[in-house]
Amino acid sequence: MATTQVQVRIPEELVKEIDRWIAEGRFSSRSEAVKTIVALYEERERTRRFHDMLQKESEGARTHPESLLPLKNVF
Repeated sequence: MATTQVQVRIPEELVKEIDRWIAEGRFSSRSEAVKTIVALYEERERTRRFHDMLQKESEGARTHPESLLPLKNVF
């Protein structure tokens, strides 16, 4: 995957926290920490969108139960 270098400004306290994680061996560098944190946020957003879709589909099933398929027809 191609990468692009970006410069960000984050509060000093967060930098200290990231540096502590590096010292503890959780990450090998600030760059790895930031990439991992962004990836976790991205995964959280995908999960949130999936949850929203399930909520919408559940509401549809409650209002139109005739549209549901019996499980025996699915598996």
